[in-house]
Order: sequence, then structure tokens, then C-alpha cells
Amino acid sequence: MASAADRLSLGLSPGKLAQATDLKKRLWFTIGALIVFRALSYVPLPGIDPTALGLLSDKTAGGVLDFFNTFSGGSLKRMSLIALGVMPYITASIVVQLATSLSPQLAAIKKEGESGRKKLNQYTRYGTVLLTAIQGYFIARGLETIGANNGIQAVVEPGMLFRVAAVVSLVGGTMFLMWIGEQITSRGIGNGVSLIIMAGIVANLPTTLVNLLEGARSGQGNIGGGQLIGIIAAVAALILFICFMERAQRRILIQYPKRQTQRGMQAERSHLPLKINTAGVIPPIFASSLLLMPLTISQFAGSHVAGESRWGDFILTLNQYLQHGSPVYMGLYAAGIIFFSFFYTAVVFNPEETADNLKRYGGFIPGIRPGKNTETYFDYVLTRITVIGAAYLTVICLLPEYLVTALSIPFYLGGTSLLIVVNVTMDTVTQIQSHLLAHQYGDLIKKSKLKGGRLR
Repeated sequence: MASAADRLSLGLSPGKLAQATDLKKRLWFTIGALIVFRALSYVPLPGIDPTALGLLSDKTAGGVLDFFNTFSGGSLKRMSLIALGVMPYITASIVVQLATSLSPQLAAIKKEGESGRKKLNQYTRYGTVLLTAIQGYFIARGLETIGANNGIQAVVEPGMLFRVAAVVSLVGGTMFLMWIGEQITSRGIGNGVSLIIMAGIVANLPTTLVNLLEGARSGQGNIGGGQLIGIIAAVAALILFICFMERAQRRILIQYPKRQTQRGMQAERSHLPLKINTAGVIPPIFASSLLLMPLTISQFAGSHVAGESRWGDFILTLNQYLQHGSPVYMGLYAAGIIFFSFFYTAVVFNPEETADNLKRYGGFIPGIRPGKNTETYFDYVLTRITVIGAAYLTVICLLPEYLVTALSIPFYLGGTSLLIVVNVTMDTVTQIQSHLLAHQYGDLIKKSKLKGGRLR
């Protein structure tokens, strides 16, 4: 049954957007920031020959780099200043959040409130710089060696000067993207980092569609007319399934003690909604970013150390078994999604704290004693719905991976990308509706002041 807020939001019209001045400013700021992000994706690293790099990208296409390139909006293929995107920042966030769960010192900092959050954010920034520098160095070395092995010199003047310049540029580009994301979150609409990732994915959609249609026309891979219709139908079904699951909730009845009202003694009741997918898009992003970091390093370093040592043989074996779409890769990806589904759900929802807050305000679940029993019940319910949420995320992310491998589709079409786009779109629309509702309530308050002189 729709809530009062949902029923009111259905009456909102796009024409009211013109009256919401603050919302328009936020929208324009968000659009401007995303335009800057897309413009930076076309600025190449210093010392790169764009023409030679294009030829080299065509020869080395496929594998994990195509997956990484999807999240960066094509920046990796063009080796721009923001080739690494925000993935190092996400990886650093994973490490810091894991550390807060394992380290008592960091857990104490987290409980300090706003000051503790700022300290943890600062640690995340330091980790982002370190990870970007490591990945940037291997990318610079990989550009030199891969180009030499393929007879294409993508780097104008290979050497230490180019490596230092590339690392500094990549670190600066990633930190600038991180700053843009924070500005979008505070001054725009939606989560800044999520919007940047979505913008990169959406920017590649036209190319993906053209490649799909061209593959069906030329018969490339196993794509025919029937397979093309099947792929389009599967994508549409996945979008509907994602929308249904993201709005699915397990509502727990909360009852408060009877209070005296004008109608006599009445008990107040409400519901505590628990989303089936409490973790959102975080588990697939975390799992993919953890897989991307070692794979990117090994793929760029593999050609440099191949056949020279046991380490070189290990790098080649790692690349072989962890190729995009391989059984080992998909198994690790599924395990990462399931792990982070439970981990991030435990981070965002604390049963003990929720049970204590209910007990403090006199609330209780009918048939469950307040305190420890309520905490156990919350943990019981949350664990079971998280199993459903983790299975849903795993199916959504791995089914397209299997289809890409089985049909030999010559480009990347991922469930993770689809999940991110749908989720971020839904969250952004929800925030826009919230701003419009706040604006509408503000107008109602102003009208009541004009009519009544003051609020009673």
C-alpha cells in the first residue's frame, strides 16, 4: 500500500521543477560537474601518442581491461588523466571499512561522530593516493612494454621521466574526480561517486548498442536475429527485475505503549522497513574493484616479465585463470559479492543499536521482549533477507557475464553496469522528488501564513 508521501509524489508534475529554484541550481551544478568529468576523459597523459595508442588498444582489446574501461567511460582506452577513474578511491574505502571492523582503534575513531568520520575520510584519501600511484606506475611500465612487443610505440619517450609524469598525472586526475564527487554530493543531486561511475557507463552505451547491431548484421560471434531479440528481451526483463527487487521490503511491525488521545487510549503502531537488498550496489562495485586492482597490475606487467622467471610464469598463469568470463574469475566475483553483501549490511544496520533505540523510546515488536531478544530477532530477519539479496545480486551480475562468454559477444555487456545505472537513476529520481516535496510543503506553509497570519 502506498504511503502518504508516495501518493503526494504522484501528484508532482515536471512543471513544478521550474518553481524549485534550489533544485534547479543543484541539477545544473550536477550536470556541469559531469560535463567536466567527460571532458577530462579526452585529455591524454603527457608523453602519449594518441594515434599509436588507438592502434595498440585495438590489438590488446578484450579481457579485464574492457571491464575497467566500461567503468571509466572509455578513459582507460584513451589513457586520459582520469584513466583509473574512482576505482582506487572505492578500493581504499573498502580497506578503511574493513579496518574499522577489525581494529579497535579505528572503531573508536568511527564512534567519535563527525570528527571521526573526517579522520576516516582523510585515511581513505591517503589510501587513494597510494593505490593510484601503484596502479599508475604499472600502467606506465605496461604501456612501454606492450607497445614494444606489438611493434607500436605509444609512448613518445619511454623512461623514468615518462613514468613519473604518468603517475603524477593519474594521481592528480583521480583526486580531482574524488573532489568532484564530494562536491556533487554536497552541492548537487545524488551520490557524486555513484553518478560519476554511472556517467562513464552511460557514455559507452551508444557504442555498445552500435556494436551489438553491427555484430548481428555481420554475424560476428554467435549473434543472430533471434539472439539479438533475446538479448534485448533479457535486458528489459533484468531492468524490471532490478526495479522490483530494489523496492522490495520486509516491514517489521513496531508498537508503542498506549497513550491518551482525544479518542481515548490508543496504541501507536509503525513499521520498520528493511530492504531486501540493504547493501545496494556496493557489493558488486567492491568485488569488481578488488579483482580489478591485481588483474590490471598483472596484465600490464605480464608481458614485461613473461618467460624471464618463476614470477613471470606466475603472472602469466594468473592472467590465464582470471581472464574475464573464466570460471575462476566468475567464482571469485560471486564470492566477493556474497561476502560484501553480508559485510556491508552489517555496517549500515546495527541490530544492537536499533534494539536499544526502540527500548529507549518504549517501542517493541509484538510477541518479542525488548532488549536482547529484539536484537536477536533483528539479526534473524536481516540474515535471511540478506541471503535473498546476495543471491539476487549474484544472479544479476553473473548472468550477463555468462551470456557474453557463451555467445562470444565482442564487447562487454555487464550486469554490474546495468545494476549501477538502474540503482543510481532510482536514487537520483527519489532525491529529486524529495526536493520537490520539500518545496511543495514550503509553499503550503507560506500560504497558510498568508491566510492565517501565523501558524497555530
